[in-house]
Amino acid sequence: MKYENFQTFDVKVENAVATVTFDFGTVNVQGQEMLADLNSLAMRLERDRDTKVVVFQSANPEIWVCHYDTELLKDMSTEAVSREDVQLLDLQSVCERLSKVPQATIAKLEGFARGGGHELALALDMRFAARGKFKFMQMEVGMGILPCGGGASRMARQTGLGRALEIILSAQDYDADDAERMGTINKALEPDEIGPYVDALANRIAQFPAESINACKQMVYESIDKPIAEALKAEAYWLYQATSKTPAVNRFRIADEQGLEHDIENQRNWNELVMKVQEITG
Repeated sequence: MKYENFQTFDVKVENAVATVTFDFGTVNVQGQEMLADLNSLAMRLERDRDTKVVVFQSANPEIWVCHYDTELLKDMSTEAVSREDVQLLDLQSVCERLSKVPQATIAKLEGFARGGGHELALALDMRFAARGKFKFMQMEVGMGILPCGGGASRMARQTGLGRALEIILSAQDYDADDAERMGTINKALEPDEIGPYVDALANRIAQFPAESINACKQMVYESIDKPIAEALKAEAYWLYQATSKTPAVNRFRIADEQGLEHDIENQRNWNELVMKVQEITG
């Protein structure tokens, strides 16, 4: 799959890991150009069975992705729309499409991510932030609107209702440690640690079967919105999707033939064994 001709970022793929580096103007503004690029990227990722992980980073040392372009916001309609007539907004549609790509997606946050930029990060699977460099904010309430790129919806799922409302209604900056405490990121790291940490995680995930990565990801997202009985059925559905398209059964057969589960050393060292299985079975 070729990842070329983007205006707002470039993409490099190595060892099944794609690295997307935002580099657009002075602040990586989230306008029509970036949304078009992200939509095109999502379309390609949906068709790519070789790339397994996508890391999103910025070439700008201060900003990951800026807020939504005010040039677009100033022309918004001032007429209310009924629930029956309302359509998804462009940013919502693009973020939703990115959230569903079959690859594992990771935001490496080493600068500001406010407004729509933060909502884009929330649409990715995992987020890691650098202490002293990362700050996030949802400033929309102070501008007379609300987070409208999935921020309100995804925020509550990440943090719980009370903290989501604190973040959204306060319209103030939060740093990396605040983000870790509130649950909007996976982990806060020192600036010299975030690169090696994200690289190691991405490369580890990239060694697993692509269809297994997708099945795990889709199941986790699907379970959020279902009662437990329905979620368990969905879990069974995705299991069969995985076993029909990955070397899972062959791997279990080899493990059984070699008596791997009965070896106490294997039980002590599953972290290493799971990677060894990738080498044994290919």
